[in-house]
Amino acid sequence: MRNGIFHLVTGTALAVALSASSAYAQKKYDTGATDTEIKIGQTVPFSGAYSVYANIGKTQAAYMKMINDQGGINGRKINLIQYDDAYSPPKTVEQIRKLVESDEVLLTFQVIGTAANAAVQKYLNGKKVPQLFAATGASKFTDPKNFPWTMGYNPNYFVEGRIYGTYILKEHPDAKIGILYQNDDLGKDYINGLKAGLGDKAAKMIVAEASYEVSDPTIDSQVLKIKDAGATLFYSATTPKQAAQAIRKIHELNWKPVHILDINASPVSATLQPAGLEASKGVISVNYGKDPADPTWKGDAGLQKYLDFMAKYFPEGDKMNTVNTYGYSTAQLLVQVLKQCGDDLTRENVMKQAASLKDVVLDLGLPGMKINTGPNDYRVNKQLQMMKFNGERWELFGPILEDAGPAG
Repeated sequence: MRNGIFHLVTGTALAVALSASSAYAQKKYDTGATDTEIKIGQTVPFSGAYSVYANIGKTQAAYMKMINDQGGINGRKINLIQYDDAYSPPKTVEQIRKLVESDEVLLTFQVIGTAANAAVQKYLNGKKVPQLFAATGASKFTDPKNFPWTMGYNPNYFVEGRIYGTYILKEHPDAKIGILYQNDDLGKDYINGLKAGLGDKAAKMIVAEASYEVSDPTIDSQVLKIKDAGATLFYSATTPKQAAQAIRKIHELNWKPVHILDINASPVSATLQPAGLEASKGVISVNYGKDPADPTWKGDAGLQKYLDFMAKYFPEGDKMNTVNTYGYSTAQLLVQVLKQCGDDLTRENVMKQAASLKDVVLDLGLPGMKINTGPNDYRVNKQLQMMKFNGERWELFGPILEDAGPAG
C-alpha cells in the first residue's frame, strides 16, 4: 500500500513538474513584454513639413485603444509609445534610441519615412529589435538576408515602378518620359523600377530626369526642365507636398502630359486637394486598399468596420482620408502578428510570425488581395491595381497586378 502511495505521490509530483515546465515553455518574454503588457514604440511626424502623416499615428493609437477596450491581445494590453520626430532623421535616431534604451519597447512599429527608417535600420538590427512594418517601400527594407530585423509595409517602390513601366509600354508606347524624383532611396527605387519595366526602351523613352531635396521650397524649375525637354508623360516619384506643387504647376502651364503619380503621393486630402481637384483630373496611380469615398464600397462589411471604428475611437479624424485608412490597416496587421505570437513574445518570434503571414485579408484590402510573407520574402503588399482620378475621387481600372519578381 505504501508503495502504491509512493507511486501516486511521485506521479502527482511529476505531473505538477511537467505542468510547470509546460507553462514555462509556453510563456517567453523579451524586454517590453509581460503577462499584462506589450510595449511598442514608434516615431511619427506630428510636426514639421510632413505632419500630413500625423494622422497615421493618431489612427494607430486609436486602434490600439479599441483593442485594449476589447481585452487586449491574449490578455495583454498594448502600450503604444509615440514620439514626434518631425520627419527629421537625426530626431528619429534620438527618439528610437530613447524607445529602445529607456522605454525598453519590445519592438518598433511603423516608423514613418524612407530617410527616417534608413537612419535607424543598422542600429535596430544591431540591437536585434524588430523594425516592423516600416512605413516605406524602399528595397533596403525588404532585405531579410542583410537586415533580418527590418520589414517594410508599403508596396516595394522598385516593383511599383516596374508595374508603371509595363503599363507605359502597353498603353503609351510612344511616350517621351520626364521624371521628377525625390533625391533619396524612395525616388531612386522608383526610377530604377521604371527603367526595369521599360527594359531596353528606357534610354530612348526617358528624355529628362530632375531631382529635388525634401527641404526644397518649390519644384517649379524641375517641372519647367521636364516640359522643355519635350516630355509627353510626367512620372512623379514624390511625396505629397512636391506632388501637389507639380500638379498645380503643370495645370498653370496648361500642359497636358499623361501624369503618373506614385502611391505615396496619392491621398486626395494630402495631395490632390492642395493641388486642386480640377487640376488633378486624369492623374494615374495604383492602390491596394479601399477608398472610403468610392461608392463602389457602399455596404462593404470591411469598410463598415472601419467607419464604425472611426466614429467611436477617432471621431475628430476625417474618415474619408486614406492616410487614416492606411493607419487602420497597418494597426490591424500588427495585431494579427501579435495574436500569432501567442505567449512567445520574444523579438525573434515577432519577426518569425511577421514572416509567416498566410492569406491574411485586411478589412480595407481590395477584393482578391491577400497578404503572404515568408522567411525569404519580407514584402507585405505585392498586389496592386491601377486607378485614375476623375476630379472627385479615384476610380480603379484593370486587373489586380501581382509582381513577385526581384525587389530591386
